[in-house]
Amino acid sequence: MGFSSILLKVLVNHSSSSILTADSASPTADVEKSQRGMIGITMGFEWYEPLSNSSEDIAATHRARSFYDSWFLDPIILGRYPKEMVQILGSNLPELSMNDLSKLSYGLDFIGINHYSAVYIKDCLYSACEHGNSWSEGSYFRTTQRDGIYIGEPGEVDWQFVYPQGIEKVVMYLKDKFNNTPMFITENGFAGNSSSIEDALNDVRRVKYLHSNLNSLANAIRKGADVRGYFVWSLLDNFEWLDGYSIRFGLYYVNYTNLQRTPKLSATKYQELMYNFHIELETHTALK
Repeated sequence: MGFSSILLKVLVNHSSSSILTADSASPTADVEKSQRGMIGITMGFEWYEPLSNSSEDIAATHRARSFYDSWFLDPIILGRYPKEMVQILGSNLPELSMNDLSKLSYGLDFIGINHYSAVYIKDCLYSACEHGNSWSEGSYFRTTQRDGIYIGEPGEVDWQFVYPQGIEKVVMYLKDKFNNTPMFITENGFAGNSSSIEDALNDVRRVKYLHSNLNSLANAIRKGADVRGYFVWSLLDNFEWLDGYSIRFGLYYVNYTNLQRTPKLSATKYQELMYNFHIELETHTALK
């Protein structure tokens, strides 16, 4: 069984859980109703900018989004695969049966967004590329530089760049494509990589990152995006996938030897950041 077939089963089973919960005979139906529960999906959304204004790079950017995110969301919300995937993969994509489409028609209640950074996208389908994704993965090349200039201020890890407008662009893209399905920012944060405890605690760059991202998110909400919540990643330093304990996202510093927790500058500033964020939105609402 290929990865595409496995993914299709995951998507259909995801929708099946929505059906089970929505079914009045389901043992979870009363719980969902009483707790006003919602069923959604959370995904990583890196913002993609075309490397140039060429039609090839712009098309490659659309392909990148299709092969990375829309591959999951389009079947669930729209009941079909992204057209860019169909054009390239054709019959290699698993067929969506009538039974699959029936289950997928229940959709979802919200889209969860994990967002951290942005990259440029270069075409590899009609242009020469030394590296890049294969034909079956969309034929595009990811890069963080254009004419030797980074897409944003480099972070403290090699994959993160400060590009605050990215979160607004992600939200507005999803708003426009999926009829403003409710959204939650389920992860947004700055990766710290300092070996000095003093520098880790005085995390000025994290505070600036969160401030600029919240301002950008407020712009999207003012433009009508139905964003229901925002969650910083993360409250505490923790084990980060392949990076293990080598990088730190927390607002609180964790001593991994004795588990002592110490608030960083960002922990003390976070309340202020969120207060200002809400004041901005309340002021906008009052002026409407």
